[in-house]
Amino acid sequence: MSDTADECGRPGEEPGTDQGPDQATEQGGKERRQRRRAALRGAERVLARPGYLGTVGQRLALLDEARESYDLDEPSDIYGGGIVETLEERVAGLLGKEAAAFFPTGTMAQQVALRCWAGRTGNPAVALHALAHPEVHERNAFSVVSGLRPLRVTSEPRMPTADEVRDFDEPFGTLMLELPLRDAGFVLPTWEELSEVVGAARERDAVVHFDGARLWESTTHFGRPLDEIADLADSVYVSLYKSLDGYGGAVLAGPRTLVEEAKAWRHRYGGAVFQQFPTALSALVGLDRELPRLPEYVAHARVVAAALREGFAAAGVPWTRVHPEVPHTNEFQVWLPYDHEAAAEAAVRQGEETRTLLFADAWNRGGPGLAVTEVSVRAAGLEWTADDVKAAVAEFVGRL
Repeated sequence: MSDTADECGRPGEEPGTDQGPDQATEQGGKERRQRRRAALRGAERVLARPGYLGTVGQRLALLDEARESYDLDEPSDIYGGGIVETLEERVAGLLGKEAAAFFPTGTMAQQVALRCWAGRTGNPAVALHALAHPEVHERNAFSVVSGLRPLRVTSEPRMPTADEVRDFDEPFGTLMLELPLRDAGFVLPTWEELSEVVGAARERDAVVHFDGARLWESTTHFGRPLDEIADLADSVYVSLYKSLDGYGGAVLAGPRTLVEEAKAWRHRYGGAVFQQFPTALSALVGLDRELPRLPEYVAHARVVAAALREGFAAAGVPWTRVHPEVPHTNEFQVWLPYDHEAAAEAAVRQGEETRTLLFADAWNRGGPGLAVTEVSVRAAGLEWTADDVKAAVAEFVGRL
């Protein structure tokens, strides 16, 4: 969800939101955000119900299932032992890597990984997309904190191509690929395109790192298991909360020597937390409960996307775009020819008045007279038929 207080350094903000509005606009945006979250909590029907917006009691209830995922009579963790090691081994196995390290945030995990690779390659330059998470959401942490030099391979709303990587006019030590590329619409390349891009980086003697915050739900699009996808990269980061609905945290997986070095830097960066068992336990529950269901979410997201297009056409909206047209994951964008404030108000009012919240994320300005939002389909969305979606679209358009 786009208003997550996530590890991107923008708690409470939403991608694409202007940063210089007057106080009245800021206050109006804050009030609408609060209304939207209240509507989401009170809605009887939503396409996704993110755990992080639940009450403390509801979040603690996640651990009711924990005994099935871990022996609770085992000693707790201390500075990364016990259950944290179990989680690291589990994720390393899923990704087919030699070892893995748990981190409190993905921002820290990726800075450490890329810093380690820079030391090994002798080149602090990191080639990446202009819309990649570190470039957009981390307050220049690469250069300010880690001494890395980001090089933007492309700013087009798609994945970089093999030719762009091969012909880039500066040397780089690491190519970082965000899979899927969230700010471009949760887009993924084809398997052949991804293989070619990785090959182009290898031709330049660069290592490859996957920002796999949402890699978990990419298997359907690629038609490959997680370990085969991860095998293309030298190292991979995965989030433990974006798809798995855990309390937080991230895991970096790769060669054992890299992971051991990363753990040393984790300590230096302040990531050696005394005890992390609640977060680790929630992640293990997520691996058991959510990971097997992600392909089902992706498949139903495609049903929802098609119904949205048909619903807006039937409602007489002159132009609309679902991007990608066939979602690559269980998340995608919707673009409409309306002012984003009007779309946001209509979405909130629908939730408040009908207890059905079709669009639970923020509406942002996509250009003059254009509004864009993100749609996520999870367990709650599986209850929606195509006709349910079309009916909800008609109600939404009636409030514009």
